[in-house]
Amino acid sequence: MRELLRDFVRLFFPNLCQACGTGLVRGESVICLHCIKDIPKTYYWLHRDNPVELMLGGLPVVRGCAFFYLNKGGNYSRLLHKLKYSRAPQIGVALGRMFGAELAAAGYCTQDGAVVPVPLHPKRRRERGYNQSERIAFGISQVLGIPLIENAIVRRRYNETQTRKNREERLQNVSGIFGAGADIERLKGRHALVVDDVLTTGATLGACISALAHSVECRISAAALAMAK
Repeated sequence: MRELLRDFVRLFFPNLCQACGTGLVRGESVICLHCIKDIPKTYYWLHRDNPVELMLGGLPVVRGCAFFYLNKGGNYSRLLHKLKYSRAPQIGVALGRMFGAELAAAGYCTQDGAVVPVPLHPKRRRERGYNQSERIAFGISQVLGIPLIENAIVRRRYNETQTRKNREERLQNVSGIFGAGADIERLKGRHALVVDDVLTTGATLGACISALAHSVECRISAAALAMAK
């Protein structure tokens, strides 16, 4: 009876794939199986000296990777736009779990690990209703079975968006904006996996990693959900 009622409700209020807009069928959630199959994965987590690690060169990073390539105007570009601006945190959790499954299979940051999301300023978090990187990190932590430590790093000031800025402007925009948070000591001796949503020039992620490295003794790896092409 419960299944029949659920199917009746879906007939008039269908659950739609957040990527392509088609109706979800039983067993699917947030993103349809067809779109999951078509995720343009990078597989960087399987390779050393991949483009993410090279981009973060000079920083004290053990590993670095991104889950998929971001093509402007594609389904996944629209998907991340929904995550950031349409109050759809479930997208971040779902993609984080998928990413986490790949990382777990590769043995990526699973021993003494902790997941640390790139923080938002409290004002921007209130505007969006949540931190999209935290939602991604939450999904990853669930699958890896390691704790999510949200308040290890804080954003000290409300800075302009990085959109439409070049690399030099992005570096200046994030200079000195991150610092140690109330839970920083929880990372001592751990392997911290710093998680961001989209990696473009590496300025924001790099600034967060630098602040973390100067605040506590720990190993650091980085993971971005998407990498702009």
